[in-house]
This record gives sequence, structure tokens and C-alpha cells, in this order.
Amino acid sequence: MTEYKDRTTTTDLSDFGYREREELIRLLTAWHKDGLPEDFSSDEVYAMFNKNSGYVFLSNAEYQACMMNGDKLESWYSCSNCGHEGFKEDCQINENGCELCSPWDGD
Repeated sequence: MTEYKDRTTTTDLSDFGYREREELIRLLTAWHKDGLPEDFSSDEVYAMFNKNSGYVFLSNAEYQACMMNGDKLESWYSCSNCGHEGFKEDCQINENGCELCSPWDGD
């Protein structure tokens, strides 16, 4: 079996440090209290840690992501055209990409 210890993201909780475990607790508490975001599928949800960015988030079988935005669990979006990422207010996804690479004029 091949080990991939140098991967950027991990689901191995032994790779999560104190700060990351604290953030995971916040994620799970928010999910328990308020549920998952409406546009986030509950199919095969698991915890992830990005070792480069430091982000701890939930992902699922559809490769969606959600994480804490202040005290609220919210979906995290990524533009498939340009890679721009953010919460809904930061990353306005439209049918052609996002507001940065393909602004939608509303017509």
C-alpha cells in the first residue's frame, strides 16, 4: 500500500493539530446545531484539513466544501474557470464562471 503523507489535504485526524481539532469541533457543533448549508449534499460527509492553507472544512462525495464563516457553517465555492474561491459573498458563481472571469450582466 502506498502512503501519501506529503499530500496537501488530509482526512487523517492524526495530522490535525490542536488548532485544527478545535476548528473541527466548531464545524461539527455548527452542523449539529444548524445543519449543513442548503446547497451542500449530505452524501458521504467527511472532515478535511488543507496543510498549505490551514483550512479545516467538511467535504462530501460531490467534492463540495463548507467551513465556518464567523459563527456560521457556509458553503465554500470555487470557480472551475479561474480557480477563484470564497464564500458566496466573495465568489459570485454564475453559469459562465464567476464575477471575476466571466461577469454576468443580468441579461
